[in-house]
Amino acid sequence: MLPALAAALSACQSDIRETAGIPVQVEDSAGVRIVEYMGTPVTEAPFRFPPEPRYRHGTNPGDYAFQAVQPGSLFPDGSAVVSDVLNRELIVLSPDGASHEVIAGPGEGPGDVSYVGATFALGQDRFMAVDFQLDRLTIFDGGSVERTVDIRHADPLSVLGIGESGQLLGTANLMTPDFEEEWLPGHMARFDMETGTLDTVASYDLLAQAPPGIRWNPIGAAGWVAVVARQFVYARTDRPQVAWHRPDGTVTQIVRWQAEAAPLTEELLEGIEAGLRARNQLANPGASDAAIDRMTSDNMATRRAVLGDPMPLFATPIGDSEGRVWLPAYQPAVRTEGAPQYTVISGDGEWLGTVEAPPRFRILDVVGGLVLGVQLDAMDVENVVVYELVGTG
Repeated sequence: MLPALAAALSACQSDIRETAGIPVQVEDSAGVRIVEYMGTPVTEAPFRFPPEPRYRHGTNPGDYAFQAVQPGSLFPDGSAVVSDVLNRELIVLSPDGASHEVIAGPGEGPGDVSYVGATFALGQDRFMAVDFQLDRLTIFDGGSVERTVDIRHADPLSVLGIGESGQLLGTANLMTPDFEEEWLPGHMARFDMETGTLDTVASYDLLAQAPPGIRWNPIGAAGWVAVVARQFVYARTDRPQVAWHRPDGTVTQIVRWQAEAAPLTEELLEGIEAGLRARNQLANPGASDAAIDRMTSDNMATRRAVLGDPMPLFATPIGDSEGRVWLPAYQPAVRTEGAPQYTVISGDGEWLGTVEAPPRFRILDVVGGLVLGVQLDAMDVENVVVYELVGTG
């Protein structure tokens, strides 16, 4: 009995520390490391964005004319690959951002692309592009096609990253607005490129039920999955908590803190109507002005229906090459330029603090001390930029 009791006690050992004046308890419970902050630490991260980027591409004569950059990945030397989903092209930028090369364009043949919604750097000048419309992934090496993998039979896999064994990690979800449960379930999944096997490894809360009377909640809580350092990371936007999962779905670490969600106010809705109208026009190019007005009015009415309700605590998490998790501050406006501030948590649960983002900037990838992103200029034109994080000490 005594050895068993000693083992049980050792499995629940805890350590009390302090971060930015906030007590934090760290304990191991049944193999899961739990880091719990007794509040929300208020501190700046030990790094920040400098006033100017390392390079900017898209504003000078001869630069690529970006239309809608979605994913992008950094290579070790600071060069980058980005996908322009409107132009349907893959573009590689030089290490100094001075030149570019289009290495894939629209089509259905080998090396062609349609809608590349995810990219992953695999080494210098070598990367994987996941095409959501063609249901295939292509590995490029030095601008040439190394391999193509058909993933049609893996539908509805959404690839988020790569595991240690080379398996693809992502989610396999069927989205529907019609569900009766409190939460629509989602599934973490892994895909074996050699065998074509798709396995779901864990379930999670994906989407919260909308309040009575409205079909869709514009500030509704959601569950987001990211792949960070070859592991799943899961966060639900109505809970101050982040959980780490191995590729087999096993939970290894949970970080919790205390926070209250801010309510949606009329002031926060100011100025978003024009953005909603522009988005409706883009999505419905043949619609009349009256139809666009009706759509926009309905959009605003849906948002006003949830005034006073709590907003998400954060937006979609982002992972970096150091294993850190970046939690973007949530904002209800219709914006394409990203969050104004990020809270950064290390891979071992340390609260690193907040980082102020450059204006009108959206992060695509973070590798080491470099951050790849999209920044809107004064004419609302997308530029691809790379910032080099600098220390605050």
